[in-house]
Amino acid sequence: MQIRTRLTLQFFLIGSVIMLIASAAIYFSSAIFRREDFYNRLENKAIITAKLLVDVEEIDADLLKKIETDNPLNLPEERIIILDYNNITLYSSDNNKDITITQSLVDRIRLDGNVKYKQGSFEVLGLLYTGQYDRFVVFAAAVDIYGQLKIKNLKTILIVVCLTSFLLFTLSGWFYSGKYLQPISNVIKRVEDISITSLNLRVDEGNGTDEIAILARTFNRMLERLEISFKTQKEFISNASHELRTPLTSINGQLEVLMMKDRTAADYKKVVDSVLEDIRNIIDLSNRLLLLAHTSSESADNLLHKVRIDEIIWKSAEEIKRYNGSYSINISIGNSLTDSDQMIVTGDEYLLKTAISNIIENACKYSDNHRVIIDLSYSPGWISIRFNDQGIGIGEEDLAMVFEPFYRGGNAKMINGHGIGLSLVHRIIKNHGGNISISSAIGKGTLVTVELPLIC
Repeated sequence: MQIRTRLTLQFFLIGSVIMLIASAAIYFSSAIFRREDFYNRLENKAIITAKLLVDVEEIDADLLKKIETDNPLNLPEERIIILDYNNITLYSSDNNKDITITQSLVDRIRLDGNVKYKQGSFEVLGLLYTGQYDRFVVFAAAVDIYGQLKIKNLKTILIVVCLTSFLLFTLSGWFYSGKYLQPISNVIKRVEDISITSLNLRVDEGNGTDEIAILARTFNRMLERLEISFKTQKEFISNASHELRTPLTSINGQLEVLMMKDRTAADYKKVVDSVLEDIRNIIDLSNRLLLLAHTSSESADNLLHKVRIDEIIWKSAEEIKRYNGSYSINISIGNSLTDSDQMIVTGDEYLLKTAISNIIENACKYSDNHRVIIDLSYSPGWISIRFNDQGIGIGEEDLAMVFEPFYRGGNAKMINGHGIGLSLVHRIIKNHGGNISISSAIGKGTLVTVELPLIC
């Protein structure tokens, strides 16, 4: 069932229930009021008639009957019956014996003082009238022709109004549900126009304040993220292809040249060494690409191991110096670190080691003296690691882009690299709930600051 149909049905049901309850309340309250009003008139007529018969000596039953016969204030089909203390009828205008009086009914009136009941079309009131010397039972009955007619007319009017209201509820519900669902229909139509080749399109946010506008705004933010993701993926594939194509083209060219004619052993060895170097670059690039993809899909469960960050730094420094003897790595632990627990973080040891190694290697590689100074310090809940070098530095226009994959500063392109290291470091640190920042200036070195949350 469509939302519009469901809303129309709900609108119809809610309106119908309210209308039925209101109509029933009007009808029954009017019926009760008519009944009480009619019985009040019966009671007044019964008391007046009994008073004339009992208290006025000049009036007897025959005279009272004549008076009541021509009384314009008589109720429709009025019947008055008066019994004395011996239940003998003193007066009766019920010539046709329409009202049935039983001994039990008389006894009940003498006991309760007032009885109301209905007999056929007559509404009957029995009451106890106390005269000067005795008590009398008085029955007053009549047919409320006009009151019943009014209630009948009211019932007809309410039925017509209810049926008309049901139709109006249906039409108005269909109209207003269509009107207020129109923005959703517009969103649907717009979404159908958006494809992978048109992620730049956005959904109309309408008035910008209601729930549909919030939905459209949320959807637009999702489209923005998808657009950025697809753009990044496209650039990543393009850059990765370019980085891989360069060494592969170099290998292919060298081997083709080598096969053109016979070479000396020294020439063959020289080409093989060059090809091996290109292959190592391809392997290194492939490993970094795999690790970059791994950090993008890393499960949070793998980042809950307790590791000591100082041990990771020492291991990273030892491995780098083992393969690069000219690198100088100085590690300094600040006075604020007074407890070994202040160096324990949660995370993946291999990924953290990869991040630390990349920062150290970059600091040494881009410095003429191949030296980096590492300072560890503590602040409540965090451990801070500062990597300071005196290298070529990073231009101000490049600082905002250093964490993008394959991006390299203009002054770093002459040095061998792929531009993946810092983007990999950035993702690893962010996945561990940490922060990384870089401050640098051309020719004045670079300061990389990493902050990792400690175990509370």
